[in-house]
Formats: sequence, C-alpha cells, structure tokens
Amino acid sequence: MQEENEKKCCCIAKTKVRSPEEVRKLKNRLSRLEGQINGIKKMIDENAYCTDILIQISAGQAAFNSFAKEILAAHIKSCVADGIRNGNDEVIDELVQMLPKLMK
Repeated sequence: MQEENEKKCCCIAKTKVRSPEEVRKLKNRLSRLEGQINGIKKMIDENAYCTDILIQISAGQAAFNSFAKEILAAHIKSCVADGIRNGNDEVIDELVQMLPKLMK
C-alpha cells in the first residue's frame, strides 16, 4: 500500500515532478524577472533618478511575489493535497511553518 501511495504522489522525498509545460511557464516568468533586474542595473549605470529605480524595484518585487504565489498554489494543490490524501498530516505542519517565511 505504501509503495502504491508513493507512486501517486508527485512530490516524493522533497522533490516535485513538474510537467514540461509547467517548467516552461515557470522558467519564462523567471526570465522576465531576470530582464527586470537587468533593466534596473541599466538604470543604475545610466544614473536614473532614484524614484524611477524604486518604481522598477517595486514592479520586480510584485512579479517575484506573483511567482511565489504560483509555486505556493501548485504546492498546495499537489504536494499538500496528495500528502493529506495519503495520510501524511506532516505536510500541513510544513506548510504552516513555511508561510511566515514567505510573508516576510
């Protein structure tokens, strides 16, 4: 029974199997974030006005938060839900401990 449950769970041994489409979407988001950071670097090099840089930093932070929310939603829908279905309530404790770190 344990082996059967492990086959159903997508996140065994602290790894997460993602579809090629999910990986592509996540990497695209990270590439856009990388572009925002490079844009901020360029603004520094070009002596951009402080408030303009701060606005771009805020946009980058919002994009990063959006990325984190997407990862969190996927985690809850797959890893946490699978853990609960398989009788592993420890995934709830792990989530509860992780949330304050995410909300800093």
